Amino acid sequence: MFIGEYNHTLDFKRRLAIPSKFRGLFRGKAIVTKGLDGCLFIYPEKVWEGIAEKLSNIPLGEKRMRQFVRIMLSGAIESEVDKQGRILIPNFLSQFANLKKDVVLVGLYDRLEAWDKDVWDKSRQSAEKEQEQVAEELGKMGIY
Repeated sequence: MFIGEYNHTLDFKRRLAIPSKFRGLFRGKAIVTKGLDGCLFIYPEKVWEGIAEKLSNIPLGEKRMRQFVRIMLSGAIESEVDKQGRILIPNFLSQFANLKKDVVLVGLYDRLEAWDKDVWDKSRQSAEKEQEQVAEELGKMGIY
């Protein structure tokens, strides 16, 4: 399970270190794809296989759904985890997420999200302002 927030740097070769406590969950390989809200999603291979299977079963009849599946699957790459626990972020993905040097990895149960630090700070601050309202809505749904 991925939880927490971790500050890392993207080196000049576009390598990003996975927090040491999570490296074993990747078993040598990570799947990196275009995420939502301007970040990258980083999945262990086994988790990604389940997501990709669900995406592949979405009916082709609705154009927006086809486009979403295309973006998620065509934007995905396999990245080997090296001996130092780093993954390579290809240029097209680092550009998509506007990753510069300072990167925040955010643990979200089944995946990590990679955010440009400045973008993450703004997103987190915005979400924190709405936290109580969202908690009330989740309470009505029986979740919180």
